Amino acid sequence: MIDKILERAVAGERLQLEDGLALFDSNEVEKIGHAANQVMRKWHPEPITTFVIGRNINYSNICDTYCRFCAFYRPPGSKEGYVLPDETILEKIQETVDVGGTEILMQGGTNPDLPLDYYLNLLRKIKSRFPRITMHSFSTAEVEKMAQVSGLSIEEVLVQLKAAGLDSLPGAGGEILDDRTRRKISRLKGSWQDWINTQKAAHRAGLPGTATMVIGFGELMEERVLSLMRIREAQDETKGFTAFITWTFQPDNTNMKAVNNTPEEYLKTLAISRLMLDNVPNFQSSWVTVGPEFGKLSLSYGANDFGSTMMEENVVSAAKCTHKVNTNLILQLIREAGKIPAQRNTRYETLRVFHEGEMAENDFVMQN
Repeated sequence: MIDKILERAVAGERLQLEDGLALFDSNEVEKIGHAANQVMRKWHPEPITTFVIGRNINYSNICDTYCRFCAFYRPPGSKEGYVLPDETILEKIQETVDVGGTEILMQGGTNPDLPLDYYLNLLRKIKSRFPRITMHSFSTAEVEKMAQVSGLSIEEVLVQLKAAGLDSLPGAGGEILDDRTRRKISRLKGSWQDWINTQKAAHRAGLPGTATMVIGFGELMEERVLSLMRIREAQDETKGFTAFITWTFQPDNTNMKAVNNTPEEYLKTLAISRLMLDNVPNFQSSWVTVGPEFGKLSLSYGANDFGSTMMEENVVSAAKCTHKVNTNLILQLIREAGKIPAQRNTRYETLRVFHEGEMAENDFVMQN
């Protein structure tokens, strides 16, 4: 039944809602993965899999959005709430630079007590000390909170953040781009349209970004397909998404149970996403949530990128899900998948190709 759909996708024809639903309804996961791999090779004919050396810095855990699926946040006024001192953040960035890192993914909660100047001054301080580091930071929800606290429009906030040193906007907060599930998992977070509008505003301001989808909330398959179509429609308009990442919801220490979030379901969703999102060039593996072995397998299900080495990560690991991977293990896993590893930057420009037998000089294990 799905053969004709896959043929059309591989031929470059755009899939529609009913096509996506038929693929999610199918059990022929390997066949879907094979088609996704063919589409990936049209974008990336060379047998190279990229990765970026970066670090997640969670500058604050104070958040007034109270997402049911988050084990990391603490409400305003909590004794366990924190805002990292600027010097601590700068030290973490220095450690990243020392091992050849190029990207900082700085994220916290929607902290109502931090003025816009906090973010602007911090970015300026970071860029004055580390002019070459790429700040791939803040979620749409954080940007929307900055606008609310400052009284400025989202567009004005994004322009000021860019001027202070922000380079691109991650896709955090996308989860599922449909309001039925969004209201269920995070009643106070913005609508799917808010997420799309903020991302498009970032693209217009000269800030590229990534698009994301989290599976396992009990969402309908139609909601997954609609999420992909909404990302695709925004990309048609702005061409601002450099990459797409999907991963599985991790329920430990949260107020929710996961539904249908197996590694196999992840691979199927990744492959279908590659087939549906015909205008997004790069797809990242999500080894942090599904583990290194499935991360390796994802490279034959449509992914061309192994994501970030992430020297530090606190949000997913708060849900007891942290797969520790060092740079040389990433090189090994990529090679085991039959690919050539290459370090990239946030813009997906290749910085270094690791030839056979070549290892990283500065290795590290992901810390928390």
